[in-house]
Amino acid sequence: MKKQGSVFGDGGLGIFGGDEKKQENGSGIGVNSFLWRATLDTLSFMPLNSADPFGGVIITDWYSPAETPNERFKMTGYILGTALRSDAIKVAIFRQVRAGGNEWADAVVDPKTVTAMEDSILTRARQLRIDSANNQ
Repeated sequence: MKKQGSVFGDGGLGIFGGDEKKQENGSGIGVNSFLWRATLDTLSFMPLNSADPFGGVIITDWYSPAETPNERFKMTGYILGTALRSDAIKVAIFRQVRAGGNEWADAVVDPKTVTAMEDSILTRARQLRIDSANNQ
C-alpha cells in the first residue's frame, strides 16, 4: 500500500511549538531555566498571581510592605529567551498609593528600581548556573 502524505508535511501541524519549546537540557520550558527560577526566587516575597513557564511570564498580585501600608506594588517578569543574557529579562513594576478609603491611584516607579530588580534576577540566575555546574 502506498503511504499518503499530509498537507502539513511529515511532522504534522505544530501549533503549540512542539519540540521547539524544549531547551537543549530537556527541561521542557520555553525559556532559560536559570532566569525562570531566579525570577521566581527574587519575586517570592510577593504573592504569586500566575506563572507561565512556556510563555516566560510571571505575574504577582498586589503587595503592600509592612513599612508603607499606604502604597502597594505589583510586578510582572518577562523571560524573553533561552540564553542567560541581560536582554533576556524584563521587569515591569506597578505602584499605587492610597487615595483615601479603598481607592488607589497610580504612582510613578523610579526606573532605577526596575533596573535593580532585573540586576538582582540576573545575579541570582548566575548563582544558580554556577551551582548547577559545580554539582555535575
